[in-house]
Amino acid sequence: MKTDKPIEISYFPGCSMKTSAKENNESLKEFFKKINITLVELPDWNCCGSSSAHCVDSDLAHDLATRNLAIAPADKPLLVSCPSCTLRLKQAHLHTLHDPELQQRFHEKWGKPFNKDLKIIHYFELLNSMDFQSLSKEIKKPLTGLKFVPYYGCMLARPPEMRHAENYHGLMESILTSLGATPLDWGSGSRCCGTFLSVAKPEAITPIVNEIIQNGIDTGADCLITACSMCQLNLEIRCNLKHQIPTLHFSEVLSLAMGTNKYKRWFPRHLVDPTPLLTRLGLIE
Repeated sequence: MKTDKPIEISYFPGCSMKTSAKENNESLKEFFKKINITLVELPDWNCCGSSSAHCVDSDLAHDLATRNLAIAPADKPLLVSCPSCTLRLKQAHLHTLHDPELQQRFHEKWGKPFNKDLKIIHYFELLNSMDFQSLSKEIKKPLTGLKFVPYYGCMLARPPEMRHAENYHGLMESILTSLGATPLDWGSGSRCCGTFLSVAKPEAITPIVNEIIQNGIDTGADCLITACSMCQLNLEIRCNLKHQIPTLHFSEVLSLAMGTNKYKRWFPRHLVDPTPLLTRLGLIE
């Protein structure tokens, strides 16, 4: 599992990972560091246009995304964590790849030719290429006793023009099972949490979020584990159930299994504190 030689991969964190989801960003980099992979953040990256620009001005949204593509080194894949950012960057690359006028626009805007061969990957793709069965020798804290439901959200579901992209649903269950945790079957793993309406119409989103969390509780899970930092935030801030369970970032749990002690910085940022659960299971002290 651990690479023999240090590897560097370009990394686009995106706005959420650098602000409201710092714990996701830090734990992702920490996990990859543990297996000898360094995520090198793009210098002077900008918002990909995911949050609102693509709904207001499609040209602006396209340019926001392609500027990041222009900054990306040509000799490395560009790794992205946020599913929404992944979608925006991949779509911008796909549209430009098949449109000579957009390629000319790219060249005029950013002063360099469009890189048709730039590989943009969600970090699931990198994880999927690894042998997690051999990870047992690297595990410092087996996740024994942790019962979870995986929450992928809806943004990893590709739009029609990207329908041939590989679907990595099931990856979290497979990896976390190899680390000792127990996944539970449920029916809400890909349901939209309504994050883009969360500010404008919170009264419409709370019932949706409550149902997702309640489904996890009814399944018998200790927590939800999510692939999306925006979903994680929305599930915490919009749930008003009297009894709640934590929603953890996948990267936090991976880093925890690798023996990190930096979780002491991450878990206080959660609105639903996972510390009592993880302490009871002996996963943290």
